[in-house]
Amino acid sequence: MTNILLTGSSRGIGAAIAQVLSASDGIRLIGHGTASGIPVDFADPAGPRQLWDKALAELGTIDVLINNAGVFEDNPIDRSDDDWVAGWERTMRINLTASAELCRLAVRHWQERGAKGEKAGGRVVNVASRAAYRGDSPHHWHYAASKAGMVAMTKSIARGYAAQGILAFAVCPGFTMTGMAEEYLASRGGEKLLADIPLGRVADPEEVANAVAYLATSAPPSMTGAVIDVNGASYVR
Repeated sequence: MTNILLTGSSRGIGAAIAQVLSASDGIRLIGHGTASGIPVDFADPAGPRQLWDKALAELGTIDVLINNAGVFEDNPIDRSDDDWVAGWERTMRINLTASAELCRLAVRHWQERGAKGEKAGGRVVNVASRAAYRGDSPHHWHYAASKAGMVAMTKSIARGYAAQGILAFAVCPGFTMTGMAEEYLASRGGEKLLADIPLGRVADPEEVANAVAYLATSAPPSMTGAVIDVNGASYVR
């Protein structure tokens, strides 16, 4: 049995990940969100620890952590200084710091488990964004920076703990057909944005979910540190 903690499971990509994993044999999944799973607010600095402790109490042990929760909010530079900084810090707290705290708790959990001679290792899958490499709009410096931080953190975990059987991967979607993306496309001229995607459409949540599920359950250990792009060739590296 593989025990998985998935953040941001209530809607969009997270709901699709939950559906794909729940349909697989041998998986127990704990979700996080207001509509499903454990309702913890990542804007609250106490939130990540609360989620981890509740999930661990229910599952007994956690084998895979999937960090998917995030926000994508406008933060134009002509806001007041205090409002701009508050917007920056809110996105960093939810998108990056909460994920980092959960990664730390997971790595420590797996190290302690290994020290006891129990099941060794574990997996982290971080859902980042093509914005980590390509950047984003002038209103979304904070979002791009938070996702670049997730990618760098993923690579650091992979390099630092592979010898202990702790693996780390990231997925970088482009636009994905969720409520958040639909609103963004509508507000900024969908046809122009779609013209920038060689595939001619945004990704379906299930496409991202299948990539995440693969990394979480069956990707070979030698892939640790890999970043998988799911963006219709709108950004290639």
